[in-house]
Amino acid sequence: MSDPAGHVRDGFEGFDRLWTPHRMAYVVPSCPEPDGGCPFCAMEDLPVDESLVVHRGATCFAVLNLHPYNPGHLMVLPHRHVAELEDLSEEEVTELMTTTQEAVRVLRDVSGPHAFNVGINLGGVAGGSLSQHLHQHVVPRWSGDANFITVLGATKTLPQLLSDTRALLADAWPTA
Repeated sequence: MSDPAGHVRDGFEGFDRLWTPHRMAYVVPSCPEPDGGCPFCAMEDLPVDESLVVHRGATCFAVLNLHPYNPGHLMVLPHRHVAELEDLSEEEVTELMTTTQEAVRVLRDVSGPHAFNVGINLGGVAGGSLSQHLHQHVVPRWSGDANFITVLGATKTLPQLLSDTRALLADAWPTA
């Protein structure tokens, strides 16, 4: 049985469900081959202002998350299509971390978060939705960012369009 908002009440489990077919991209593997549909690899061919890319370095780049947990949620990843942390070159590991540090600095300067979550989910079972292309999340956090709307309504509010956030962060990113 469902209500007008699409919530489904399952009598057996007792959980409300919200039908979100657009999230299937996170369930069905989308990175089987380096050039076989990986959204991260596809960004390489797009002009920066047509993508969510905030910064491009020699071996890594920073991009906004299309489905952010919070405003400014970035991912830092190697240009090279690689899944495992131990398969990164020394240069990629170094730039992955220095780009993550810069992402934290830029986010701190632009939006003043109170804290950050930074991490990598290695493999689908660990929560890696696009696990075939390694990426490190940088999530700015504010006191109270999980308010009543998030907790009771299971809805995240985002105050700015992703394209506007991308432009703001890209403009604040130091150039080498």
